[in-house]
Amino acid sequence: MSAPETKSARAIAAEVLHRFDPARDYAGPILDELLGRTEERQRATDLVYGTIRNLYAIDAVIAQFAGRLPARIAPKLLSIIRVGVYELIYSPATPAYSIVNEAASNAKRGGGRKQTGFVNAVLRQVVRHIANRQADLTAANARRALVQTPQAGCEFDTDFLPEASTSVAAHLGACFSLPQWLVSEWLDEFGPAQTQAICLACNRRPSLYVRVNPLRTTAEELLHKFEQAGIQAELAPVEKPGSAPDHNVIRITGPHAVTQLPGFSEGSFSVQGLSASRAVRALRPQQDWSILDLCSAPGTKTTQLAEATLDSAQITATDIDAGRLDRVRENVTRLGLKSVTVVPYAQLDQKAGERFDAILLDVPCSNTGVLARRVEARHRVRPKAVASLAATQRDLLKKAAGLVKPGGKICYSTCSIQRMENADVIRAFLADDNRFQLSHEELVLPSSGPFDHDGAYVAVLTRKV
Repeated sequence: MSAPETKSARAIAAEVLHRFDPARDYAGPILDELLGRTEERQRATDLVYGTIRNLYAIDAVIAQFAGRLPARIAPKLLSIIRVGVYELIYSPATPAYSIVNEAASNAKRGGGRKQTGFVNAVLRQVVRHIANRQADLTAANARRALVQTPQAGCEFDTDFLPEASTSVAAHLGACFSLPQWLVSEWLDEFGPAQTQAICLACNRRPSLYVRVNPLRTTAEELLHKFEQAGIQAELAPVEKPGSAPDHNVIRITGPHAVTQLPGFSEGSFSVQGLSASRAVRALRPQQDWSILDLCSAPGTKTTQLAEATLDSAQITATDIDAGRLDRVRENVTRLGLKSVTVVPYAQLDQKAGERFDAILLDVPCSNTGVLARRVEARHRVRPKAVASLAATQRDLLKKAAGLVKPGGKICYSTCSIQRMENADVIRAFLADDNRFQLSHEELVLPSSGPFDHDGAYVAVLTRKV
């Protein structure tokens, strides 16, 4: 039996996008299935996720400049065209002729001369309307430019974006491929300048950060291993709330398969973003505490709790999704942790009388703080879904309140930046349960640099003695 045909990154990306439905699928499993058929794994990954992040803007360009609505283009050809338009707009260093020529070649493999000519014509029409593939945004026409970086964007020769003076939400939503209602909420909460910064951060290529396991190595030793392997890496300036910087997070530069990095199999590190690490640092867990991680899967914060307490606390990890608890067990085992006990959610209910010194409650949320990383979320988030999630979050908080000791703490966290899921949940809980007081609260907004990070919310509640 012959080996599968090797394909280019562009061909793989187009195939993933053809099989991917933003309303119900996750691109990752489809991409993983096909990556073995290309030698350009990281490039294919970037093309897939970049196209999905910017899908609304890409389709707007096709509709405006190609003379054909995306819905009227054959799905396979549309996927090829979308990848090509993405590169034309967001990869200005890549020659336009190579993008157009390979798109036409990919169309030829899946069809005939007519399909090849159509794809070629559509992309050439888009190219003809690009005035500058990397324009200075301070001089560019805002109705003609799609933003690439805080300084630069791809400028076209014709207005096609909504007028910002008429509706800032409509303009930013179209420019950054985000739901208009979501941008409107951000504008009300954060104002125009901060909202534009959030939108830019939502469309960035997120950096890879790893948290050093202090039980196995040090940041210096791990950096040395990376250097010996030719991997560029640097310490990230993470700060503990109310203290000096905590140098146990490393940013890795360039495309790398995480499981192939030096130290991964030995449990020297875990992948964790800067904002995601703030909850445990805000909680400040102690070695003699009994701690419950109530929504623990896949175990990133569970293992952070164990590392922060030098594997000496008594940590119970559970999750309502029993299948995902296997991921927790895998991470605990790889990192060599002994202080974590994984318990099925139903068994935790049977121990309702047990009381904990601290509970970490990283609740299910809308993911609006991590839209750059969870690319499908922008295509699925709806106001009703956010309201439903907020109800679930309130229920989980009430459950946690019944399991924590007097004097104990609940650390509530989300990767959302919506007030309804964050401050509103906490204020409603405190109004209903006067046994608790707010000890710490912080909202981190997504940022595109210099050390980019996602958005997150953390609140620490202390039960009165």
